[in-house]
Formats: sequence, structure tokens, C-alpha cells
Amino acid sequence: MKYMEARPIQKTYVADIDRKVFDEKNEFRYSYKTNRGLTPDIVMEISEQKDEPKWMRDFRLKSLEIYNQLDVPPWGPDLTDLDVENIVTYVKPPTDLQYSWDDIPEDIKNTFTKLGIPKAEHEFLAGVGAQYDSEVVYHSIQKNFAKKGVVYLDMETAIKEYEDIVREYFMTLVPPSDHKFAALHGAVWSGGSFVYVPAGVKVDIPLQSYFRLNAPGAGQFEHTLILVEEGASLHFIEGCSAPKYRVNNLHAGCVELFVKEGAYLRYSTIENWSTNMYNLNTKRCVVEKDGTIEWVSGSFGSKVSMLYPMSILKGERARSEFTGITFAGSGQYLDTGTKVVHAAPYTTSTINSKSISKGGGVAVYRGMVKVSPNAHHSKSTITCESLMLDNESRSDTIPVIQLGTDEVDIGHEAKIGRISDQAIYYLMTRGLSEEEARATIVRGFAEPIAKELPLEYAVEMNNLINLELEGTIG
Repeated sequence: MKYMEARPIQKTYVADIDRKVFDEKNEFRYSYKTNRGLTPDIVMEISEQKDEPKWMRDFRLKSLEIYNQLDVPPWGPDLTDLDVENIVTYVKPPTDLQYSWDDIPEDIKNTFTKLGIPKAEHEFLAGVGAQYDSEVVYHSIQKNFAKKGVVYLDMETAIKEYEDIVREYFMTLVPPSDHKFAALHGAVWSGGSFVYVPAGVKVDIPLQSYFRLNAPGAGQFEHTLILVEEGASLHFIEGCSAPKYRVNNLHAGCVELFVKEGAYLRYSTIENWSTNMYNLNTKRCVVEKDGTIEWVSGSFGSKVSMLYPMSILKGERARSEFTGITFAGSGQYLDTGTKVVHAAPYTTSTINSKSISKGGGVAVYRGMVKVSPNAHHSKSTITCESLMLDNESRSDTIPVIQLGTDEVDIGHEAKIGRISDQAIYYLMTRGLSEEEARATIVRGFAEPIAKELPLEYAVEMNNLINLELEGTIG
């Protein structure tokens, strides 16, 4: 009898992402930093460094009290390895706020240049804010928008120049009592952006803030506060990245958005944190009558993410759209999603979430849609799709739908699957290699999200997919 020779099973090697520019770290330099840990003295130290009014200093100390009273959320990813006592909560870079790139220290300027921020500002942005570690180092806005009354400032300047507005809105949508890391943010927040768009003004070119954390073992706690008045419109872009270190870093920012009657806001985010980062961000928007909020979210980095942008549809016919994609690779646990509260009649929400996992990565969609008893004739459509690239990875969908009235139209659809061998074979018969075939399928899966991203981030996402799937047979 003749026996067939055993042949090794062929498989595709899927490489980890080549982060290149994101992992280029500068020498750790600073003009001031606090000690590790979290104490009333450290909180006072941060406030004194910023020369803040008494109400903000008191707010910080009260937030610290709340932080010490709250427990870490008992659900979601394991946060055992995150020790806030080993995190430096404030690192001031070796420069003050500048209004010209030429005045920024060369190493910091080179970082933002490699990230493409000055080029983007020149080509298609109405204004830019660039934060490095705990402080904003550069800020600008086009004069024609400033003449229309548009305000775009770093938060520290806004507290001094628009104190009444900041005090009225600051952490009212996300109070420190919301959860432990919101309280942490309230105690040690630093940096971020303040935007005010007057009634009827259309900002038809995006504003962008970019947050770069360079310090090892540190936290970044920027606060973004945006007010879009009646009939006004704005597209705001947020970018985030950090190089990889052997110690944990923490990001616990906060975003508060106020969309007034008939106003429109699109908030686009691409997060490219390194895999030693705990990303525990909180984002929330309240939308008045006939207003619209559109979230576009891409989560491609961090060791652990817990991020669920929330829309509160407060006025009749208010509308929210959430378009998000998550890419979880080896060693990543990305727990993301969105929350919507229909608090008025005839409100509408659309949720389109996609996730890709590989190399043992975990991608979780965790969402909530709540319809109040008075929110009759509301409508919500939820679509969640997950693609796993191997047998090691995991993808979960955890939706919660709470209905306070029967007069609603709610639809939910979830799909979880792997790349079809038949589809790969078909594309290979048309001349593609296995790697090209896989990348084509993944790009097709992600395309509905990519087309919603700002151009440079869509290109970045497609490059990331190519890098993730690059490999050899053997």
C-alpha cells in the first residue's frame, strides 16, 4: 500500500502593525511635572500651575473626594493592572502656548510635522490645536471665521477669557459623579479645546485638535467643550496617538458637546494609542430641537479601551448618527460602542458599528438605546458587524434596548463571522495573492466607515489594514 506524505497545513501569518511614526518617541523633557499618584496636594499643585480661579480649584478638590468614594466599574475589561498611584497626572512640556509653528521646540514641532498636522492645517483646516503631554503647545484659527465670532481656544485660555460660559457648562453633561474616571478627570484635567460657534454661522472647513502623549508612565486628561448655537454648523476632528513604552499610560479625557436648536455638529475621532495605553474616555452630547449630532469614530490603538459616545436627544426631531470601526490586534481589548437616549418625540438615531479582530484581540460592541415614555414616534436603527481574521480572536455584541413607550420603530441587526475560504479562493482565481485577497475583503468590510472619515484618516485606515494583513504563506 502506498501512503501519502503528510504535508504541513498552510496558514497566513498576520503581522502586527508597523506603527512607525506613532511610535517615534522624543527624549522625555519637561518644564514641570507632578509626582506620581493622586493627592489633594497634587491637585492643588496643578491648579496653582495654571493660576486658576477659586471655583475651579474647589471643583478639582471635590472631584478628588468623589473619586476616592467610587469603585472601578465592575463590568467590562479587566483594569487590575492600571495603578493610578503610579501615574504622573501632569507633565508640562518645555514650551508655552505658541501661535506659530516656528516658535515651538524643534523636537515637538518635528513630531507634529511627521503626524501631518501643519500640512493638514495649511491644506484644509479652519484651525488647529496641538497638545503635547498635559498642555496645548499650538493653537490657530483662520481670521475669517474669527471675524464671524467663532471662538476656538485651548481650555486654559477659555477659562480666563470666557469664564462665565465655561463655568456654566463645564462637566454638567459628564459630572464627576458619573463614574470613577470622570471624577479622576475632574480632579486632574489639563489641556483640551473650547469651541463656540455663534447662531447661524456655518464653519464649512473642519477644526482639528490633536493630542500627543510622549511622557512614559503619565496620563493625559484633556477636556473638550463645544457649543454650537441655533442654526450653526461645525465639523470637529480629534486625533490621538502615543509611542509605546514598557509602563502603563492612561488617557481619561472628557468631551462635552452642546448642539442647540437646528444646529449641526459632526465629531470625528481617530485614536491610535499605543498598546500600553488604557483609554478610558467619556464623550457626551445633548441635542436640542431639530439639531443633529454625527459621531464618526475609529479605534485602532490602546491596550484597553472603554469608550461609548452618548447622544441625549432632548428636543423634538433631534437626530443622532454613530458610525464606528474598531480594529483589535494582539494584546488589545477594545470595549467600545455608543449610547443614545431618546428624550423627546419624533427623535431619530442610526448606529452603524463594525469591528475587526485578529491575533487574539478582543473587540466588543457595548451599546444602549433608551426611549423615554414621552418619546413617542421615535425611530432607531442599529447595525453591528464583526469580522474575525483567525481562530484566536474574539468578538462580542452586547446591546441594551430600553423602551418606555410602544409607539416606536426599533430595529437591531448583528452579524459576526470570519473571512470565507470560498471568497478567498474566488479572488485568488482572479489573480490576487492570498494576502491581497484578504486585504480586499477587509477593506470592503470597512469601506462604509472609511468613506465617512476625513480624507487623511481614511487613507491612514486603509494603510493600517494593508500593514495588519501583510504576511507570507508558510
